[in-house]
Amino acid sequence: MPLSPLEEYSQRLRARQLHAARFDKVHMQLGNMRLGLAVATAVAAWLSLGRHSFSFWWLLMPIATFAGIAVYHSSVLKERACAERAASVYREGLNRIEDRWAGTRGRGERFYDPHHIYAADLDIFGEGSLFELLSIARTRIGEDTLAHWLLFPSKVASIHERHQAVVELRTQLDLREDVAVLSQDSQAGVHPGALLKWAESPNRFTQQWLRWLAVVLALLAAASAIAWAMWDVKTPFLAIVVVEASILFAFRKPIDESLAGTEKAFEDLNLLSALLARLESEDFHSPRLQELMEQLSFHHLKGSQAIARLSRIVQYIESRDNWFLRILNVPLMYSLQVAFAAEAWRSEHGKAVRSWLNAIGEIEALLSIAAFSYEHPENPFPEFIEGPASFHAEELGHPLIPLAKCVRNTVSIVGATKALIVSGSNMSGKSTLLRAVGVNTVLAMAGAPVRAQRLLLTPLQVGASIAIHDSLQEGNSRFYTEITRLRQIYDLADKAPTLLFLLDELLQGTNSSDRRIGAEGVVRALMDRGAIGLISTHDLSLTEIGGIEDHRLHNVHLQDELEDGRMKFDFKLREGVVTKSNGLELMRSIGLKV
Repeated sequence: MPLSPLEEYSQRLRARQLHAARFDKVHMQLGNMRLGLAVATAVAAWLSLGRHSFSFWWLLMPIATFAGIAVYHSSVLKERACAERAASVYREGLNRIEDRWAGTRGRGERFYDPHHIYAADLDIFGEGSLFELLSIARTRIGEDTLAHWLLFPSKVASIHERHQAVVELRTQLDLREDVAVLSQDSQAGVHPGALLKWAESPNRFTQQWLRWLAVVLALLAAASAIAWAMWDVKTPFLAIVVVEASILFAFRKPIDESLAGTEKAFEDLNLLSALLARLESEDFHSPRLQELMEQLSFHHLKGSQAIARLSRIVQYIESRDNWFLRILNVPLMYSLQVAFAAEAWRSEHGKAVRSWLNAIGEIEALLSIAAFSYEHPENPFPEFIEGPASFHAEELGHPLIPLAKCVRNTVSIVGATKALIVSGSNMSGKSTLLRAVGVNTVLAMAGAPVRAQRLLLTPLQVGASIAIHDSLQEGNSRFYTEITRLRQIYDLADKAPTLLFLLDELLQGTNSSDRRIGAEGVVRALMDRGAIGLISTHDLSLTEIGGIEDHRLHNVHLQDELEDGRMKFDFKLREGVVTKSNGLELMRSIGLKV
């Protein structure tokens, strides 16, 4: 019988911790050996200095031994760090399984857009967000791809391909561990924008004659330097250096453009090369993963090898700051030759970089969803159906709420019903219900499992007005911010896929008469365009808005009980309109005289 995710992670965590402890013990022993050897060698040398028979040759053995131990010690430290990183992989996995993950990983703040149609309303980014729960990406392109999937609905054909890929990747724990421990830095590396900008820029050096001239001049400079040293003939060397300096001065701008300002582009190339090499070693079977592997291998040289070559060129570029190479820069034409090497790489491989990065980004996003699927085996994939817009979820829960506290409900918008009006008192769970519907729809349209016993839906795009606030920076009131968002949602109703609108406390920033008329107009306009959705309210007058006569609107509610001066909520969805309000009870329970 296979181990549960909790048992598997716990077992692997213990194994990696023991592995790290063994390397730590060896590290201590080697450190003591190096110290003892250094002290013994120094004492022996000091005691032998006054003797006529003393020879420094006998010191070669302990020095060589010390160097050998130092090299081995370095490899032990690397192995220990790798084991510790592997342990952290399973520690973080256990945190996710046990709902202790919030605030522990990358939160995707750089993707936050307060004007997005649902990102802020559904906690897609930030601490305790959907992105933080899902993402295990090691590169920024992986994060970019996952964020895009969460922000924009995908086509059903792509979603089905992702389902197949996730099923294949779900149990590949070794692959996820190997990818996670590739770099010591826990932050996502590789800056795709800067690297692509550099790789796809036009070549600044097309004069091949100049490249060969630089080689010839460097060889002549070396030969004339030897002549100067042997026969004190310095004129040829000085003349050649003057010619070289003139060429470097004439081409200083394209050299600087080729080599300078690429710090972001060239960051984490070792990580990128190692990630490519690890993925290239896999033999995938699902159609989408096979297509992605073809993207990594269609070029005449493997991506890992090409990026490793670029990494070496970058080392040459960075070596220009070495004082020794600064002295030899002109005689060897070093900067020009390194610039030509960089330009040659760009000419040969630059057009393949985008394909490599896109494939890596998608594979990392799939690995993130696969980890989520493995760690939550009770979460099924949604089922996409054809026909009129519909959403039917059985035992639907909010995936960001700890499993032990999560209350599940069946939510059904099918057939003649186009929208649910969810009534209920304050704190009864109306907003959470809307968010649960929204977040699970986002997961479904990204190709991920959902927190439900079963979810059947047509392709949908979410438009939400839930977390609406006034804006001091933009000078907008809450009401103006809300109607601006409603206009955004309205504009989506005519676009594919079908709109799923989530409207929390609709138009509460205006008077009751305008609210009733405005709410009825907004909801009727959305339904007339084929949209479906949920509207929450504690204003019972809104439970009678238009659409009732043709059964397009259906009333459901969440209720509460007051026991011993305290409000109690079960967060269970019930049929019909709520029959009581807790506003006065709540005020009285905290001592207000009303």
